[in-house]
Amino acid sequence: MEFGASPWVTYSTIFALFLAIIIRAMTNHRGRRPNLPPGPRPWPIIGNLNLIGALPHRSIHELSKKYGPLMKLQFGSFPVVVGSSVSMARLFLKTHDLAFAGRPKTAAGNYTAYNYSDITWSQYGPYWRQARKMCITELFSPRSLDTYEHIRSAELRRLLRSLFDAAGKPLLLKDHLTTLSLNVISRMVFGRRYLDPTAEDQAAPPPHVSPEEFKRMLDELFLLNGVLNIGDSIPWLNFLDLQGYIRRMKAVGKKLDRFMEHVLDEHIARRVKEGENFSPRDLVDVLIQFAENPTLDVKLNRSSLKAFSQDLIAGGTESSAVTVEWAISELLRKPHIMKKAAEELDRVIGRERWVEEKEVQDLPYIEAIMKETMRLHPVAPMLVPRQAREDVVIDGYDIPAGSRILVNTFTISRDPSIWEEPDEFLPERFLGREMDVKGHDFELLPFGSGRRMCPGYTLGLRVIQSSLANILHGFSWRLPDGVKAEELSMDEIFGLSNPKREPLVAVAEPRLPLQMYLSS
Repeated sequence: MEFGASPWVTYSTIFALFLAIIIRAMTNHRGRRPNLPPGPRPWPIIGNLNLIGALPHRSIHELSKKYGPLMKLQFGSFPVVVGSSVSMARLFLKTHDLAFAGRPKTAAGNYTAYNYSDITWSQYGPYWRQARKMCITELFSPRSLDTYEHIRSAELRRLLRSLFDAAGKPLLLKDHLTTLSLNVISRMVFGRRYLDPTAEDQAAPPPHVSPEEFKRMLDELFLLNGVLNIGDSIPWLNFLDLQGYIRRMKAVGKKLDRFMEHVLDEHIARRVKEGENFSPRDLVDVLIQFAENPTLDVKLNRSSLKAFSQDLIAGGTESSAVTVEWAISELLRKPHIMKKAAEELDRVIGRERWVEEKEVQDLPYIEAIMKETMRLHPVAPMLVPRQAREDVVIDGYDIPAGSRILVNTFTISRDPSIWEEPDEFLPERFLGREMDVKGHDFELLPFGSGRRMCPGYTLGLRVIQSSLANILHGFSWRLPDGVKAEELSMDEIFGLSNPKREPLVAVAEPRLPLQMYLSS
């Protein structure tokens, strides 16, 4: 009996020990399970993608009402953490800025930004830090912006003359605004109006790229850099290109690359021809000279130069045109605000001259209109996505490394605890209120904040403020005959920018002496 019982006891003991080890391991595992933020239960494979509509910022805005200002979603294979309050924005963009300074790798960054070589999509590290330093010290320094002020002023006069020539007839405002931005940025970055066929200094553009097509290419670029591409969330489906986005990304990337090759060839040819006598005339020249610096931490190649140049022309064009179009759209719905703006302009500037950039600071109501437009219609309503570079604890919740981070400024700008009547366009809310748009006040973040905020915001602000002030100074605006203010569509399209779904058609009526327009 003893001999027969011994194996049974031995096996029972071993089994008991094995079971104890499993239970202990499971207990320890449960103890280490991360405390994730609240959020909806994900479906297999797709996660929560079924909850995201055509306007993701609005879908996420509605979800945040249920799950709170810190929320976890699952987009396919990737966790997505959303901050939707001032305190969360501050934690993500300031307190833990370095930990969240990464960028997710997306198809758009690959196919439209030279394999993540631009400033927007490049990974955090020596290459990106070098690019950011270049922006701050060379491209967008106050000295550099002042140098090109005469260009912005001249192109603004051209815009005002083109609006005068079209006065009294319905016009597509964004077409005029985009032409202004393109000409300003083209002359600053490339040294010429590459895309204006009426310009005296017109350079022959690459084959098959007209000014109208280039504008469409930029619209496509911004749309595709913001879309929710299924392959970015479910990588093993990427090759199927279910939505057709990758095909479009490749197409617009190739078209833009042909243009950038043309521009770079011209600049490098002049650089070689002039040799030691070479002196930078524009920002591409500055980039080329910067790339030749032997002390650079990371060598810049041809793709880097094209990617940076494309960033400058695209970013500098879209944000200003979109913001001013939204501003005029809102003013057309509230003519008394437009009248008040005109009274301020007449009182401060007078009716015998145009507004100069340095005078915008003397126009608090115009500035309030700009801020209110940026609050209600942020160009990038969820900023550019970030990625956690390490594990971080936020408000007691664990944010695992690799999580994609969204800061929903759309929700913040509609927070009733911050803004009275948040859905109404009320510029007066900013009068006497010390709040800037430069990343210091987390209630209003049109350009983001921290390390990865838009590096060209200083240029964008100058173009937006001066063009809005002069458009309102020079013209009274109305809707076409038969169109009522309440019929004006205020729907948007989601992308890396947030333009109007239906472009604004309006009528401009001159309000200053005739010679003001003829001398422009």
